[in-house]
Amino acid sequence: MLDLYTIALGLLILLPLLGNIFFPYLWLDLVYFCTIVKSGYKLLQCLRRTPPVTLLDAFLEKVKKHPEKPLILFGDEVYTYQDIDKRSNQVARVLQGHVGLKEYQTMAVFLKNVPAYLWVWMGLEKISCTMACINYNIRSKSLLHVLSSCDAKVLLTTPDFREVIEDVLPILKNEGVQVFYLSDASPTPGVEALLGRMKSSSTDPMPVSSRANITPNSISLYIFTSGTTGLPKAAPITQRKLLIAAGMFGVGGCLEVGATLVLRSKFSASQFWDDCRRYHVTVIQYVGEMMRYLCNSPKRDNDRDHSVQRAIGNGMRTEVWKEFLRRFGFLQIYEFYGATEGNFGFINYTGKVGAVGRIHFLQKKMTMFEIVKYDVDQDEPVRNEKGHCIPVAAGETGLLVCKITEVAPFSGYAGDRKKTEKKILRDVLRKGDSFFNSGDLLMQDHEGFIYFQDRVGDTFRWKGENVATTEVERTLAALDFIEEVNVYGVPVPGHEGKTGMAAVRLKDGLSFDGKKLYAHAKDYMPNYAIPRFVRLREALEITETFKQRKVQLVKEGFDPAIINDPLYFLDDSEKCYVPMTQEIFSSITKKKLKL
Repeated sequence: MLDLYTIALGLLILLPLLGNIFFPYLWLDLVYFCTIVKSGYKLLQCLRRTPPVTLLDAFLEKVKKHPEKPLILFGDEVYTYQDIDKRSNQVARVLQGHVGLKEYQTMAVFLKNVPAYLWVWMGLEKISCTMACINYNIRSKSLLHVLSSCDAKVLLTTPDFREVIEDVLPILKNEGVQVFYLSDASPTPGVEALLGRMKSSSTDPMPVSSRANITPNSISLYIFTSGTTGLPKAAPITQRKLLIAAGMFGVGGCLEVGATLVLRSKFSASQFWDDCRRYHVTVIQYVGEMMRYLCNSPKRDNDRDHSVQRAIGNGMRTEVWKEFLRRFGFLQIYEFYGATEGNFGFINYTGKVGAVGRIHFLQKKMTMFEIVKYDVDQDEPVRNEKGHCIPVAAGETGLLVCKITEVAPFSGYAGDRKKTEKKILRDVLRKGDSFFNSGDLLMQDHEGFIYFQDRVGDTFRWKGENVATTEVERTLAALDFIEEVNVYGVPVPGHEGKTGMAAVRLKDGLSFDGKKLYAHAKDYMPNYAIPRFVRLREALEITETFKQRKVQLVKEGFDPAIINDPLYFLDDSEKCYVPMTQEIFSSITKKKLKL
């Protein structure tokens, strides 16, 4: 009998050990799956109510629970939950009464990273209006385009952008767009300053009736993405989608759980960890480029002296990930994958270095995604004799797509339906189905871990921003000496993403003007979109379907030792594109020359 008890006890001890060997992620998989199910049930209950429970309701609940708790720390400024609530009431009254914004209308916000962003957003939520988040780097034609695409009735900005606003103000007025400064005074005739009026408005709660008609499909935000082609596109973020995303990331996550957000106007690698120590930060949010900057900053004796326990973000390369952990100590890193306009996403909840997510058999039953074979040269999925896409095997790279369903809808883009249609793949697995086209190449290994490989189409990522090559091409083609241009991204050692390079065919009889190109690019494009390299070509190759060939150009990069064509480099000190030399190339690859 003793032997049986001994055997039984031994088996109980061995089972967990065997489980860790053969199913090392089983416990994490189960915990994550249960969390997803619980969150899904909670979300369903919120959306079934009339009106539905929204992120605003979660915020107001926290205001009642701990009104004096800091919500935003910004330099020496402290804004409590109650402060943001009261200011949002003032904003709502001015926008509804004085400005005249009506239910479901859109106001564009053209601001830097400041606390006002949050109380303006909550104010718009309180009157059932939509906020369009405009990247403050864009200018001129792109700015006019994004305002038009989301049908913005009002543009709110600050005198910081006076020159940008005055450049387009006549056109905006002609199109009926009201422009206001969030300031005490206005330096621009015809643009009213609203801050004084807001400060004198009542801080009393806005009536619930102002948002009584909100539904799960009501649009809270427009977030602009370059997608894969053309000018920025307005991706609508519905109340439903906002609730799904808010549970994980950024300001929405802080509002949902009642946390404090530390905000800085601009990222600083040299000040980052000092800020973390000063504010006792426990969770940081990142993009891959930010982590590389931190790893490349001068080493300090106190690199590991901080209270940060978790990091959430996307776009971190494997080598940066390893260096970050080695240098700054063990943090739980949650790398995620998702598109702003997409209908799905992944998160790496295990800490597996390099992975953007993990899918086990239970999740696979719930998430209807596929990774299908993709022809990079033809820039389209490979199809079989029936016209259907072909799923790749484990370990193979392919195009990530996700089925569009009632549970996983694709809201498309505001404005031109053609832009939405380009992101939909039809007859993917069977006739009549439709899938969201991520535009990204991913790979799933034999353990279920998913890895980002590359982007396809006409977009690359640089300095944490997506660059639409067609828009850059259109801008450069306006120069009188350029006949044709093909823009693409090339990898640069020690840098995340790819930097811009332009293959240019000159007009007959005209020569390359590096100073003119430099001035034109600086006037019409944000810095991250300006090509750092130019390659002069006698002809630009195209495919059988009349698409420009980029693959070979990307492979050849910007090395003057292997490229016979004339090469030029953007030199900010000379304010000109100068001839590319082996010395410049060496300085770039050895990280001596900053891009």
